[in-house]
This record gives sequence, C-alpha cells and structure tokens, in this order.
Amino acid sequence: MHQHKNRAFLKFFLIYFLSVATLILASGFFYFSQMKTQFLRAEQFSMIEYARDIKMGKDISKFKKLFRHIFPDKTYRYIDIKNFTTKNGEFMKFIPLNKKGGYFQVFKSTKPFEKKLFDLKLKIASMQLLLLLLFALISYRLAKNALKPLEESISVLDKFAKDLIHDLNTPATSIKLNMKILKKDAHYKENRALQRIERSAQTISELHENLTILLQEGTFQMQKVDLFDIIKDVVQIQKQIFPSIDFRVATTSFVLKTNPNAMKQILQNIISNACKYNSKDGFVKIYIKDNALHVEDSGKGIKNPQKIFERSFSDENSSGIGLDIVKRLANSMNLDIKVSSSQKGSTFVLTIS
Repeated sequence: MHQHKNRAFLKFFLIYFLSVATLILASGFFYFSQMKTQFLRAEQFSMIEYARDIKMGKDISKFKKLFRHIFPDKTYRYIDIKNFTTKNGEFMKFIPLNKKGGYFQVFKSTKPFEKKLFDLKLKIASMQLLLLLLFALISYRLAKNALKPLEESISVLDKFAKDLIHDLNTPATSIKLNMKILKKDAHYKENRALQRIERSAQTISELHENLTILLQEGTFQMQKVDLFDIIKDVVQIQKQIFPSIDFRVATTSFVLKTNPNAMKQILQNIISNACKYNSKDGFVKIYIKDNALHVEDSGKGIKNPQKIFERSFSDENSSGIGLDIVKRLANSMNLDIKVSSSQKGSTFVLTIS
C-alpha cells in the first residue's frame, strides 16, 4: 500500500509540476523571441540614424568603433527597403543616398547585440529556474495535501488488516492443532470430509502467511543472504506435506541482497503450487541458470500462464491470491518473474536484477 501511495504522490507531483514547467519554459521562449525581434529592430534603427548623420554631414567619429560604411562601385537602383543581413560578425544594410537614386552600405558590429542577447538569456534562465524551484515546492505541498486523506485511509485500512490477520491466526491455529489430533484416528483416511477440512485449514494458514508478509511490503529491510538456505527451509516444509514429490535441489551457494521473509514467501507459494498441481510421484527441480532461479515441475501445465499473476484470475481450486502476492513481493524487491508451461510441466523463472 505504501508503494501505491508513493506512486500516486509522484504522479500528482509530476503532472502538476510538468504542466507548470512547460508553461514557464514556453513563456520564456516566446518572450525571448519577442525581445530578440525588438533588439534587431533597434539595431536597424541605429543604422538608419547613423546613415542620416552621414547624409546631414554630422560628425560620426564617435561611432567608428561600431559603425562603418562604404559606397559600392556598383549602382543599385531598386533594393528592398527592409533589407537587413548579418555576415562576418556585422549587420549590413543598404540605405538610399538621396531621392535621385543610388545606395550605400552601412555596417555595424554585432557584439553589442550579442551581449544584450546573452544578458537576456541569462535573465530569462535565472527567472525560469527560480520559478521552477518555486513551483516544485508548491507542487510538493499540493501533492502532500491532496494525498493526506489517502494516507489516513491507508493507515486505517492497514490497522484493520493487521487486526484481522492477527485475529485470523487464532482459529486457524486451533483448527490445525485439532486436525493433528483427528489424524491419529484410524478412520481418518476414509473420512473425506475431514480431509477437505484439513486442506481448507492449510489454505487459510497459507493465506494468513501471505497477508502477513504483504503488510510488511512498505518496510522491507534488504540484506545479503544465501538463497539456497531459504530454499532448503521451504523444501523441508513441503516434503512433510507432499512426501511423494521428488525434490531435486541443485546444492550451491547463491548470495543476493533481498528481504529473507519476503523471498521465503515467494518460494513458499511457487514451490507449494508446483507440488499441489504436480503429477503423481512427480518431481520439482530447483536450480540456478543464467543468473536466474528456476523452479520446474512435472505437472500437467497451466492453461493461461500469462494470466496467473493477475488478482482476478484463479485456476482450479486456487483463490488466485498466492501468485498475485508473489508478483507484488517480487516487484517490491526489483525481481523479474516469468512462467512458461506445457503439458509436461511448468517452469517459474525468478531473475535477480
């Protein structure tokens, strides 16, 4: 549940912040484009002013560092009055000499323009950065406030689930203990009703274990463990429940960083299913290949292997919650889980990323 809350917070924050950030960046771009156009117009006007001083015979010595002009050898009679180009670090514009015709060229250094453009970029970038930081803070506060009711609901739901699971443990344990007493009766093997009760009690017990681990999802502590130590514990339990299954475990050491309880529950669910839906006197192979853990069985296969991790999907007498929890626990520990199946059996592959 904590992961869902974090994802909801991140989505809200990103949607709001990215929307505002896009608007800020677009506004900055259009403002820069508009100001650049104004700067260019100012440059053209200054060149026209310079040309006017020349034609009026005024002193232009003070402009020598920025402006220069030439009278082309070629006579131009028809030139677009809006002509304005940039070449070799200078602006260039043809300006008419007089009413009789003819033009001369005025040049102006682009350095002042480039300096103003750089200052403008710096100003806009600084302002955008400040606005982005401000709206990032606003987005964070809005996301926190918007999700506060959700946090309260999750907290209440977590407490209810923990209380419910705790209360479920007492009757489940009582049923299992009484079933052990009943199994000593000579007529137990002939009593199918008692056998169904035992299977149901085992299912309730597994459900209790799954939910207990799942509630710890948001607070998993990762540590280095030898995967095969966990596998041996799980196999030892399953051997007692399914004595006819041939367990073939590749005895080797494989150290990884994981949560031992969550990993044990994942393997418990996968190996338990491999035993439940196996063929008579079948086998379960457990081995490492290509940095991935393989759990292979000799059962009749799975009809819809692509759907078995969906909460709404269940096969035969399964509730469907076990493999859904397996998928959620694997995701919380960045483990990739896949399954392949045929009429000769199924193989679960848990890739250690």
